[in-house]
Amino acid sequence: LSGDHLYRMDYRDMLNCHKKHNADLTVSVMPVPWEEASRFGVLTVDDDDRITKFTEKSPEPVSNLASMGIYIFTTSVLVDALQRDAVDPDSDHDFGKNIIPMLLAENMRLFAYEFNGFWKDVGTIASYHETSMELLGAKPEFNLYGTGWPIMSNAPTRPPHFIGEEGSVDDSIVSNGCRVHGHVKHSILATDAYVGSGAEIIDSVLLPGCRVEAGARVVRAIIGENAVIKEGVSFGTSDTEKNIAVVGNNLVVERNR
Repeated sequence: LSGDHLYRMDYRDMLNCHKKHNADLTVSVMPVPWEEASRFGVLTVDDDDRITKFTEKSPEPVSNLASMGIYIFTTSVLVDALQRDAVDPDSDHDFGKNIIPMLLAENMRLFAYEFNGFWKDVGTIASYHETSMELLGAKPEFNLYGTGWPIMSNAPTRPPHFIGEEGSVDDSIVSNGCRVHGHVKHSILATDAYVGSGAEIIDSVLLPGCRVEAGARVVRAIIGENAVIKEGVSFGTSDTEKNIAVVGNNLVVERNR
């Protein structure tokens, strides 16, 4: 996971590309649907994959080659560019807005490396929820448990999760420290999430420390850290035409009186 993206990449191929072109900077790119290109910094390249233009999140993109935000710099070029940018009072000190355009304007050797593996944008609520749900199932495209390229959690040490006598879990990821006394289906529970007796969690993401109390029902939702869904509340909907329901961190959702 990097920034707003989830991906799995073997950097050796990208490094070989950087060396082959004797590049000053290599930017990993991936084609995206044209209707989504305005959400990304996009690159224009020539027949040799040399970058000729970089456009940061334009409402009218001229390319659908999205920057993945993964860069390989030649060390001396990076150090020099950062030092010069650091003393520029008009700079936002951003790679996409400042560093890359500066190097392009100076005719440095910038090349694109097209990546065709697993990469998902998770920069919106809908894409974050969709990608989370795609981690589930018997054969997910992105396998968290693959031994060839393991994914390491940064969660602190917590006790094992606990499934109560009347609890049930189906096709879900349940992290350490969770306590489940209700029913969880096709969902992801982060560390220390709590599901009360008789509660239902369906197609949802529960972030660390959140609490869903007894008899509550959560469907197609993202529940923020340490948020509370109070007893008997119904939150979210199975209607896929409607937006994913979201509760912010530390908020409490109560029943209407």
